[in-house]
Amino acid sequence: MVVSVRSLGLNGISGYEVGAECFLSGGLPAFDVVGLPDAAVREARERVRAAVKNCGVKFPVSRITVNLAPAGRKKAGTVYDLPIFVGLLAAAGELPPPPGDAAFLGELSLTGAVRGVHGVLPMAMKAREIGVRQLFVPAENAAEATLAGGLTVYGVADVRSLAAHLRGQEPLSPAPVWEPEEDGTALPDLGDVMGQENVKRALEIAAAGGHNLLMIGSPGAGKSMLAKRLPSILPDLSRAEALETSGIWSVAGMADPRRPLLVRRPFRSPHHTASAAALAGGGAAMRPGEISLAHNGVLFLDELPEFHRDVLEALRQPLEDGEVTVARVGGTLRLPARFQLVCAMNPCRCGWRGHPDRRCTCSERETAKYVEKISGPLLDRIDLHVTVPPVEYEAMRRREAPEPSAAVKARAEAARSLQSRRFAGTGVTCNAQMPPALVGEFCRLDPAGERLLKTAFDRMGLTARSHDRVLRVARTIADLEGAADIGAAHLAEAVQYRNTDILR
Repeated sequence: MVVSVRSLGLNGISGYEVGAECFLSGGLPAFDVVGLPDAAVREARERVRAAVKNCGVKFPVSRITVNLAPAGRKKAGTVYDLPIFVGLLAAAGELPPPPGDAAFLGELSLTGAVRGVHGVLPMAMKAREIGVRQLFVPAENAAEATLAGGLTVYGVADVRSLAAHLRGQEPLSPAPVWEPEEDGTALPDLGDVMGQENVKRALEIAAAGGHNLLMIGSPGAGKSMLAKRLPSILPDLSRAEALETSGIWSVAGMADPRRPLLVRRPFRSPHHTASAAALAGGGAAMRPGEISLAHNGVLFLDELPEFHRDVLEALRQPLEDGEVTVARVGGTLRLPARFQLVCAMNPCRCGWRGHPDRRCTCSERETAKYVEKISGPLLDRIDLHVTVPPVEYEAMRRREAPEPSAAVKARAEAARSLQSRRFAGTGVTCNAQMPPALVGEFCRLDPAGERLLKTAFDRMGLTARSHDRVLRVARTIADLEGAADIGAAHLAEAVQYRNTDILR
Protein backbone atom coordinates (compact mmCIF):
# COMPACT_ATOMS: atom_id res chain seq x y z
CA MET A 1 0.00 0.00 0.00
CA VAL A 2 1.26 3.48 -0.90
CA VAL A 3 0.28 6.42 1.26
CA SER A 4 1.11 10.00 0.22
CA VAL A 5 1.35 12.69 2.89
CA ARG A 6 1.49 16.34 1.95
CA SER A 7 4.34 18.41 3.32
CA LEU A 8 6.36 21.48 2.38
CA GLY A 9 9.96 22.47 1.80
CA LEU A 10 12.01 25.61 1.34
CA ASN A 11 13.69 27.00 -1.74
CA GLY A 12 15.52 30.05 -0.49
CA ILE A 13 12.83 32.03 1.33
CA SER A 14 9.88 30.54 -0.56
CA GLY A 15 7.96 27.39 0.28
CA TYR A 16 7.05 24.63 -2.16
CA GLU A 17 4.93 21.48 -1.88
CA VAL A 18 6.55 18.14 -1.14
CA GLY A 19 4.77 14.77 -1.13
CA ALA A 20 6.11 12.06 1.21
CA GLU A 21 5.15 8.79 -0.53
CA CYS A 22 5.51 5.78 1.77
CA PHE A 23 5.46 2.19 0.43
CA LEU A 24 5.74 -1.04 2.41
CA SER A 25 6.63 -4.19 0.48
CA GLY A 26 7.94 -7.71 1.03
CA GLY A 27 11.59 -8.61 1.10
CA LEU A 28 14.43 -8.11 3.53
CA PRO A 29 13.74 -5.34 6.08
CA ALA A 30 15.14 -1.99 4.92
CA PHE A 31 14.32 1.68 5.22
CA ASP A 32 15.25 3.82 2.21
CA VAL A 33 14.57 7.52 1.64
CA VAL A 34 14.87 8.69 -1.97
CA GLY A 35 14.19 11.97 -3.77
CA LEU A 36 17.58 13.72 -3.49
CA PRO A 37 17.70 13.86 0.33
CA ASP A 38 20.63 15.46 2.12
CA ALA A 39 22.29 13.92 5.18
CA ALA A 40 19.75 15.42 7.60
CA VAL A 41 16.84 13.96 5.61
CA ARG A 42 18.48 10.52 5.37
CA GLU A 43 18.99 10.50 9.13
CA ALA A 44 15.21 10.87 9.52
CA ARG A 45 15.08 7.06 9.24
CA GLU A 46 16.63 6.64 12.68
CA ARG A 47 14.61 9.43 14.28
CA VAL A 48 11.35 8.05 12.90
CA ARG A 49 12.24 4.48 13.91
CA ALA A 50 12.93 5.51 17.52
CA ALA A 51 9.86 7.77 17.69
CA VAL A 52 7.59 4.94 16.49
CA LYS A 53 8.92 2.51 19.06
CA ASN A 54 8.72 5.08 21.88
CA CYS A 55 5.10 5.96 21.19
CA GLY A 56 3.88 2.45 21.86
CA VAL A 57 3.49 1.28 18.24
CA LYS A 58 5.27 -1.69 16.72
CA PHE A 59 7.67 -0.70 13.96
CA PRO A 60 6.70 -2.50 10.71
CA VAL A 61 9.12 -5.22 9.70
CA SER A 62 9.06 -4.65 5.93
CA ARG A 63 10.97 -3.12 3.12
CA ILE A 64 10.13 0.58 3.53
CA THR A 65 10.61 3.05 0.71
CA VAL A 66 9.92 6.75 1.15
CA ASN A 67 9.98 9.01 -1.89
CA LEU A 68 10.04 12.77 -1.43
CA ALA A 69 8.43 14.22 -4.52
CA PRO A 70 9.29 16.07 -6.68
CA ALA A 71 12.24 13.70 -6.78
CA GLY A 72 14.38 15.99 -8.94
CA ARG A 73 14.64 18.76 -6.32
CA LYS A 74 17.11 18.54 -3.46
CA LYS A 75 15.57 18.13 0.00
CA ALA A 76 17.31 19.51 3.06
CA GLY A 77 16.67 19.79 6.78
CA THR A 78 14.64 17.92 9.35
CA VAL A 79 11.21 19.22 8.35
CA TYR A 80 10.20 15.89 6.74
CA ASP A 81 10.40 13.75 9.89
CA LEU A 82 6.74 14.22 10.79
CA PRO A 83 5.22 13.48 7.35
CA ILE A 84 7.42 10.37 7.04
CA PHE A 85 6.19 9.22 10.45
CA VAL A 86 2.53 9.72 9.50
CA GLY A 87 2.95 8.07 6.09
CA LEU A 88 4.80 5.09 7.52
CA LEU A 89 2.17 4.32 10.16
CA ALA A 90 -0.69 4.92 7.71
CA ALA A 91 0.91 2.51 5.22
CA ALA A 92 1.27 -0.04 8.03
CA GLY A 93 -2.39 0.34 8.99
CA GLU A 94 -1.64 1.82 12.40
CA LEU A 95 -3.16 5.18 11.45
CA PRO A 96 -5.94 6.14 9.02
CA PRO A 97 -4.72 7.91 5.88
CA PRO A 98 -4.51 11.67 6.58
CA PRO A 99 -7.06 14.03 5.00
CA GLY A 100 -6.20 15.31 1.55
CA ASP A 101 -6.29 18.92 2.71
CA ALA A 102 -3.83 18.33 5.57
CA ALA A 103 -0.06 18.91 5.54
CA PHE A 104 2.58 17.99 8.11
CA LEU A 105 6.03 19.33 8.94
CA GLY A 106 8.36 19.06 11.91
CA GLU A 107 11.41 17.39 13.40
CA LEU A 108 11.16 14.36 15.68
CA SER A 109 13.23 13.58 18.74
CA LEU A 110 14.04 9.99 19.67
CA THR A 111 11.40 10.15 22.41
CA GLY A 112 8.65 11.17 20.01
CA ALA A 113 8.60 14.86 20.91
CA VAL A 114 8.14 17.24 17.97
CA ARG A 115 10.81 19.93 17.73
CA GLY A 116 10.60 23.29 16.03
CA VAL A 117 12.00 23.97 12.56
CA HIS A 118 13.01 27.04 10.59
CA GLY A 119 11.05 28.72 7.81
CA VAL A 120 7.55 27.81 8.99
CA LEU A 121 5.97 31.14 7.96
CA PRO A 122 6.85 30.97 4.23
CA MET A 123 5.89 27.29 4.18
CA ALA A 124 2.56 28.07 5.82
CA MET A 125 1.89 30.82 3.27
CA LYS A 126 2.62 28.35 0.47
CA ALA A 127 0.34 25.77 2.13
CA ARG A 128 -2.55 28.23 2.07
CA GLU A 129 -1.82 28.98 -1.59
CA ILE A 130 -1.94 25.30 -2.68
CA GLY A 131 -5.22 24.55 -0.94
CA VAL A 132 -4.09 23.10 2.38
CA ARG A 133 -6.65 23.75 5.11
CA GLN A 134 -5.15 21.84 8.06
CA LEU A 135 -1.49 22.36 8.92
CA PHE A 136 0.22 20.26 11.59
CA VAL A 137 3.40 21.92 12.87
CA PRO A 138 5.55 21.71 16.01
CA ALA A 139 3.88 23.38 18.99
CA GLU A 140 6.81 25.80 19.11
CA ASN A 141 6.00 27.04 15.58
CA ALA A 142 2.19 27.12 15.84
CA ALA A 143 1.96 30.87 16.53
CA GLU A 144 4.18 31.62 13.54
CA ALA A 145 2.13 29.40 11.21
CA THR A 146 -1.12 31.17 12.13
CA LEU A 147 0.26 34.42 10.65
CA ALA A 148 -0.31 33.02 7.14
CA GLY A 149 -4.08 33.17 7.64
CA GLY A 150 -6.70 30.91 6.06
CA LEU A 151 -5.37 27.78 7.82
CA THR A 152 -6.41 25.68 10.78
CA VAL A 153 -3.09 25.24 12.54
CA TYR A 154 -2.49 22.42 15.01
CA GLY A 155 0.53 22.65 17.29
CA VAL A 156 1.86 19.12 17.86
CA ALA A 157 3.85 18.54 21.04
CA ASP A 158 4.53 14.83 20.50
CA VAL A 159 3.58 12.00 18.16
CA ARG A 160 1.32 10.32 20.72
CA SER A 161 -1.07 13.27 20.71
CA LEU A 162 -0.92 13.46 16.90
CA ALA A 163 -1.76 9.76 16.57
CA ALA A 164 -4.69 10.14 18.98
CA HIS A 165 -5.98 13.09 16.93
CA LEU A 166 -5.76 11.25 13.61
CA ARG A 167 -7.56 8.25 15.11
CA GLY A 168 -10.32 10.54 16.38
CA GLN A 169 -9.66 9.66 20.02
CA GLU A 170 -8.43 12.99 21.47
CA PRO A 171 -8.72 15.86 18.97
CA LEU A 172 -6.07 18.56 19.15
CA SER A 173 -7.20 22.13 19.73
CA PRO A 174 -6.46 24.55 16.87
CA ALA A 175 -3.85 27.15 17.69
CA PRO A 176 -5.31 30.67 18.19
CA VAL A 177 -4.28 33.27 15.65
CA TRP A 178 -1.31 35.14 17.06
CA GLU A 179 -1.75 38.89 17.31
CA PRO A 180 1.23 41.21 17.78
CA GLU A 181 1.60 42.74 21.19
CA GLU A 182 2.99 46.10 22.10
CA ASP A 183 6.75 45.82 22.48
CA GLY A 184 7.65 47.59 25.67
CA THR A 185 11.37 47.75 24.84
CA ALA A 186 12.35 51.37 24.33
CA LEU A 187 14.48 52.22 21.30
CA PRO A 188 17.43 54.64 21.59
CA ASP A 189 15.97 58.14 21.37
CA LEU A 190 17.16 61.17 19.40
CA GLY A 191 16.53 63.18 22.54
CA ASP A 192 19.76 61.70 23.92
CA VAL A 193 21.86 63.47 21.28
CA MET A 194 23.03 66.98 22.14
CA GLY A 195 23.66 69.30 19.21
CA GLN A 196 24.17 67.93 15.68
CA GLU A 197 20.98 69.55 14.41
CA ASN A 198 22.11 69.34 10.78
CA VAL A 199 22.64 65.58 11.04
CA LYS A 200 19.29 65.10 12.79
CA ARG A 201 17.68 66.93 9.90
CA ALA A 202 19.36 64.54 7.44
CA LEU A 203 18.15 61.57 9.50
CA GLU A 204 14.61 62.92 9.39
CA ILE A 205 14.75 63.25 5.60
CA ALA A 206 16.22 59.76 5.30
CA ALA A 207 13.45 58.31 7.48
CA ALA A 208 10.68 60.18 5.66
CA GLY A 209 11.76 59.09 2.17
CA GLY A 210 13.73 55.87 2.73
CA HIS A 211 16.97 57.47 1.50
CA ASN A 212 20.52 56.18 1.92
CA LEU A 213 22.82 58.21 4.17
CA LEU A 214 26.57 58.65 4.64
CA MET A 215 27.96 60.41 7.72
CA ILE A 216 31.58 61.57 7.83
CA GLY A 217 33.16 62.97 10.96
CA SER A 218 35.91 62.67 13.52
CA PRO A 219 35.82 60.10 16.36
CA GLY A 220 33.37 60.93 19.14
CA ALA A 221 31.24 63.23 17.00
CA GLY A 222 28.23 60.91 17.42
CA LYS A 223 27.95 59.12 14.05
CA SER A 224 27.21 55.67 15.45
CA MET A 225 25.00 57.11 18.18
CA LEU A 226 22.90 58.94 15.60
CA ALA A 227 22.66 55.94 13.26
CA LYS A 228 21.41 53.68 16.05
CA ARG A 229 18.58 56.14 16.70
CA LEU A 230 17.29 56.06 13.13
CA PRO A 231 14.93 53.09 13.84
CA SER A 232 13.16 55.18 16.48
CA ILE A 233 11.95 57.65 13.84
CA LEU A 234 11.19 55.22 11.00
CA PRO A 235 7.52 54.61 10.13
CA ASP A 236 6.10 51.32 11.38
CA LEU A 237 6.06 48.26 9.15
CA SER A 238 2.89 47.60 7.19
CA ARG A 239 1.31 44.16 7.56
CA ALA A 240 2.64 43.03 4.18
CA GLU A 241 6.15 44.30 4.97
CA ALA A 242 6.08 42.64 8.39
CA LEU A 243 5.09 39.25 6.93
CA GLU A 244 7.75 39.46 4.22
CA THR A 245 10.52 40.44 6.63
CA SER A 246 9.44 37.93 9.28
CA GLY A 247 9.53 35.17 6.67
CA ILE A 248 13.18 35.99 5.88
CA TRP A 249 14.09 35.95 9.57
CA SER A 250 12.25 32.65 10.01
CA VAL A 251 14.26 31.00 7.22
CA ALA A 252 17.46 32.31 8.80
CA GLY A 253 16.46 30.78 12.14
CA MET A 254 16.24 34.16 13.85
CA ALA A 255 12.50 34.32 14.53
CA ASP A 256 11.39 34.49 18.16
CA PRO A 257 8.72 31.79 18.77
CA ARG A 258 7.08 34.09 21.33
CA ARG A 259 7.03 37.05 18.91
CA PRO A 260 7.05 35.53 15.41
CA LEU A 261 6.00 38.74 13.63
CA LEU A 262 8.43 41.64 13.45
CA VAL A 263 6.68 44.88 14.36
CA ARG A 264 9.76 47.10 14.12
CA ARG A 265 11.96 47.65 11.13
CA PRO A 266 15.13 45.55 11.36
CA PHE A 267 18.45 47.23 12.07
CA ARG A 268 21.47 45.18 11.00
CA SER A 269 25.02 46.27 11.78
CA PRO A 270 27.57 43.72 10.50
CA HIS A 271 31.19 43.99 11.58
CA HIS A 272 33.65 45.33 9.03
CA THR A 273 35.34 41.90 8.81
CA ALA A 274 32.17 40.40 7.25
CA SER A 275 32.64 38.73 3.86
CA ALA A 276 30.74 39.42 0.66
CA ALA A 277 28.88 36.10 1.08
CA ALA A 278 27.86 37.09 4.62
CA LEU A 279 26.26 40.26 3.26
CA ALA A 280 24.79 38.90 0.01
CA GLY A 281 23.81 35.45 1.28
CA GLY A 282 24.46 31.95 0.02
CA GLY A 283 26.66 29.26 1.52
CA ALA A 284 25.99 25.52 1.60
CA ALA A 285 22.46 26.04 2.92
CA MET A 286 21.79 29.11 0.70
CA ARG A 287 20.84 31.28 3.66
CA PRO A 288 19.82 34.95 3.44
CA GLY A 289 22.64 37.42 4.07
CA GLU A 290 22.72 40.65 6.04
CA ILE A 291 21.25 42.74 3.24
CA SER A 292 18.20 40.45 3.08
CA LEU A 293 17.87 40.39 6.88
CA ALA A 294 17.77 44.20 6.63
CA HIS A 295 14.94 44.07 4.06
CA ASN A 296 12.40 46.84 4.79
CA GLY A 297 14.81 48.13 7.43
CA VAL A 298 18.28 49.58 7.90
CA LEU A 299 21.74 48.20 7.05
CA PHE A 300 24.31 50.17 9.04
CA LEU A 301 27.96 49.94 7.99
CA ASP A 302 30.17 51.54 10.62
CA GLU A 303 33.79 52.33 9.74
CA LEU A 304 32.91 52.09 6.04
CA PRO A 305 36.48 52.17 4.57
CA GLU A 306 37.47 49.23 6.80
CA PHE A 307 35.18 46.88 4.84
CA HIS A 308 36.84 44.93 2.04
CA ARG A 309 36.28 46.50 -1.35
CA ASP A 310 34.55 43.43 -2.79
CA VAL A 311 32.08 43.56 0.10
CA LEU A 312 31.20 47.17 -0.65
CA GLU A 313 30.89 46.54 -4.37
CA ALA A 314 28.46 43.69 -3.65
CA LEU A 315 26.00 46.34 -2.45
CA ARG A 316 25.77 48.16 -5.77
CA GLN A 317 23.29 45.93 -7.58
CA PRO A 318 20.95 45.39 -4.59
CA LEU A 319 20.81 49.15 -3.96
CA GLU A 320 19.48 49.63 -7.49
CA ASP A 321 17.25 46.56 -7.91
CA GLY A 322 15.97 45.93 -4.39
CA GLU A 323 16.96 42.27 -4.65
CA VAL A 324 20.11 40.18 -4.81
CA THR A 325 20.73 37.18 -7.05
CA VAL A 326 23.04 34.62 -5.45
CA ALA A 327 24.58 32.05 -7.79
CA ARG A 328 26.37 29.15 -6.11
CA VAL A 329 27.18 25.52 -6.95
CA GLY A 330 24.03 24.51 -5.07
CA GLY A 331 21.82 26.67 -7.30
CA THR A 332 20.69 30.22 -8.00
CA LEU A 333 18.65 32.13 -5.49
CA ARG A 334 16.83 35.46 -5.62
CA LEU A 335 16.46 37.22 -2.31
CA PRO A 336 14.66 40.50 -1.52
CA ALA A 337 17.04 43.25 -0.42
CA ARG A 338 15.22 46.57 -0.34
CA PHE A 339 17.07 48.13 2.56
CA GLN A 340 18.08 51.59 3.67
CA LEU A 341 21.88 51.94 3.68
CA VAL A 342 23.39 54.07 6.44
CA CYS A 343 27.18 54.43 6.58
CA ALA A 344 29.60 56.13 8.96
CA MET A 345 33.28 56.82 8.48
CA ASN A 346 36.18 58.95 9.65
CA PRO A 347 37.64 61.50 7.21
CA CYS A 348 41.07 59.81 7.38
CA ARG A 349 42.83 56.89 9.06
CA CYS A 350 43.70 58.75 12.24
CA GLY A 351 40.24 60.31 12.19
CA TRP A 352 41.13 63.92 12.89
CA ARG A 353 41.37 65.46 9.41
CA GLY A 354 39.54 68.80 9.43
CA HIS A 355 39.25 68.88 13.22
CA PRO A 356 39.58 72.39 14.70
CA ASP A 357 42.61 71.48 16.83
CA ARG A 358 44.49 70.31 13.70
CA ARG A 359 45.88 67.16 15.24
CA CYS A 360 45.63 65.05 12.06
CA THR A 361 48.89 63.25 11.28
CA CYS A 362 47.86 61.73 7.92
CA SER A 363 49.47 62.75 4.66
CA GLU A 364 47.44 63.45 1.54
CA ARG A 365 48.47 60.07 0.12
CA GLU A 366 47.46 58.23 3.30
CA THR A 367 44.10 59.96 3.31
CA ALA A 368 43.49 59.12 -0.35
CA LYS A 369 44.42 55.48 0.27
CA TYR A 370 42.04 55.34 3.23
CA VAL A 371 38.98 56.43 1.26
CA GLU A 372 39.79 54.83 -2.09
CA LYS A 373 37.81 51.69 -1.20
CA ILE A 374 34.65 53.76 -1.55
CA SER A 375 34.09 53.75 -5.29
CA GLY A 376 32.35 56.48 -7.21
CA PRO A 377 29.45 54.20 -8.27
CA LEU A 378 28.75 53.26 -4.65
CA LEU A 379 28.94 56.86 -3.47
CA ASP A 380 26.62 57.87 -6.30
CA ARG A 381 23.96 55.52 -4.91
CA ILE A 382 23.95 57.26 -1.51
CA ASP A 383 21.44 60.11 -1.48
CA LEU A 384 22.62 62.12 1.52
CA HIS A 385 26.25 62.95 2.32
CA VAL A 386 26.55 64.67 5.68
CA THR A 387 29.51 66.07 7.59
CA VAL A 388 29.26 65.41 11.32
CA PRO A 389 31.18 68.20 13.08
CA PRO A 390 32.70 67.86 16.56
CA VAL A 391 30.18 68.65 19.29
CA GLU A 392 30.77 71.99 20.95
CA TYR A 393 31.01 72.28 24.71
CA GLU A 394 28.06 74.68 24.87
CA ALA A 395 25.83 72.15 23.08
CA MET A 396 26.81 69.44 25.53
CA ARG A 397 26.00 71.58 28.55
CA ARG A 398 22.80 73.26 27.37
CA ARG A 399 19.73 72.77 29.53
CA GLU A 400 17.05 72.63 26.83
CA ALA A 401 15.99 69.06 26.09
CA PRO A 402 16.54 68.06 22.44
CA GLU A 403 13.52 67.10 20.34
CA PRO A 404 12.50 63.49 21.10
CA SER A 405 12.18 60.77 18.47
CA ALA A 406 8.39 60.66 18.82
CA ALA A 407 7.99 64.16 17.39
CA VAL A 408 10.34 63.46 14.47
CA LYS A 409 8.64 60.11 13.78
CA ALA A 410 5.25 61.81 13.57
CA ARG A 411 6.53 64.11 10.80
CA ALA A 412 8.17 61.20 8.97
CA GLU A 413 4.95 59.17 9.12
CA ALA A 414 2.93 62.10 7.81
CA ALA A 415 5.31 62.38 4.85
CA ARG A 416 5.10 58.63 4.23
CA SER A 417 1.30 58.86 4.23
CA LEU A 418 1.49 61.39 1.42
CA GLN A 419 3.78 59.06 -0.50
CA SER A 420 1.50 56.06 0.05
CA ARG A 421 -1.42 57.95 -1.49
CA ARG A 422 0.74 59.26 -4.31
CA PHE A 423 2.12 55.85 -5.31
CA ALA A 424 -1.03 53.80 -4.68
CA GLY A 425 -1.16 50.85 -7.06
CA THR A 426 2.41 51.25 -8.35
CA GLY A 427 4.25 48.97 -5.93
CA VAL A 428 6.39 51.91 -4.77
CA THR A 429 6.24 52.64 -1.05
CA CYS A 430 8.52 55.67 -0.62
CA ASN A 431 10.24 58.40 -2.62
CA ALA A 432 13.62 56.64 -2.65
CA GLN A 433 12.09 53.81 -4.71
CA MET A 434 10.68 56.01 -7.47
CA PRO A 435 11.64 54.76 -10.96
CA PRO A 436 12.63 57.39 -13.55
CA ALA A 437 9.10 57.52 -15.02
CA LEU A 438 7.61 58.50 -11.65
CA VAL A 439 10.45 60.96 -11.00
CA GLY A 440 9.49 62.75 -14.18
CA GLU A 441 5.82 62.76 -13.16
CA PHE A 442 6.03 63.78 -9.51
CA CYS A 443 9.26 65.84 -9.36
CA ARG A 444 8.50 68.67 -11.76
CA LEU A 445 10.31 71.96 -11.11
CA ASP A 446 9.38 75.57 -11.63
CA PRO A 447 11.69 77.79 -13.77
CA ALA A 448 13.75 78.84 -10.71
CA GLY A 449 14.21 75.21 -9.74
CA GLU A 450 15.23 74.27 -13.27
CA ARG A 451 17.94 76.96 -13.29
CA LEU A 452 19.21 75.89 -9.88
CA LEU A 453 19.39 72.21 -10.84
CA LYS A 454 21.15 72.96 -14.14
CA THR A 455 23.77 75.05 -12.32
CA ALA A 456 24.34 72.27 -9.78
CA PHE A 457 24.50 69.64 -12.52
CA ASP A 458 27.19 71.56 -14.42
CA ARG A 459 29.29 72.74 -11.46
CA MET A 460 29.16 69.59 -9.34
CA GLY A 461 29.48 67.12 -12.19
CA LEU A 462 26.31 65.24 -11.27
CA THR A 463 25.53 62.00 -13.08
CA ALA A 464 22.13 60.98 -14.44
CA ARG A 465 21.67 58.80 -11.36
CA SER A 466 22.59 61.55 -8.88
CA HIS A 467 20.33 63.96 -10.81
CA ASP A 468 17.35 61.71 -10.09
CA ARG A 469 18.41 61.14 -6.50
CA VAL A 470 18.57 64.88 -5.87
CA LEU A 471 15.01 65.17 -7.15
CA ARG A 472 13.82 62.32 -4.94
CA VAL A 473 15.35 63.95 -1.87
CA ALA A 474 13.81 67.30 -2.83
CA ARG A 475 10.41 65.57 -3.15
CA THR A 476 10.82 64.20 0.39
CA ILE A 477 11.77 67.62 1.79
CA ALA A 478 8.65 69.06 0.16
CA ASP A 479 6.55 66.24 1.62
CA LEU A 480 7.86 67.00 5.11
CA GLU A 481 6.52 70.53 4.69
CA GLY A 482 3.27 69.29 3.15
CA ALA A 483 4.02 71.14 -0.09
CA ALA A 484 2.35 69.95 -3.27
CA ASP A 485 5.23 71.09 -5.52
CA ILE A 486 9.00 71.14 -5.18
CA GLY A 487 10.22 74.66 -4.54
CA ALA A 488 13.66 76.18 -5.05
CA ALA A 489 14.33 76.03 -1.29
CA HIS A 490 13.56 72.29 -1.22
CA LEU A 491 15.86 71.68 -4.16
CA ALA A 492 18.66 73.81 -2.69
CA GLU A 493 18.63 71.77 0.51
CA ALA A 494 18.68 68.52 -1.48
CA VAL A 495 21.64 69.70 -3.56
CA GLN A 496 23.75 70.47 -0.51
CA TYR A 497 23.54 66.80 0.51
CA ARG A 498 25.40 65.81 -2.69
CA ASN A 499 28.61 67.53 -1.61
CA THR A 500 31.11 64.79 -2.42
CA ASP A 501 34.04 67.20 -1.87
CA ILE A 502 34.07 66.02 1.75
CA LEU A 503 35.81 62.86 0.53
CA ARG A 504 38.56 64.68 -1.34
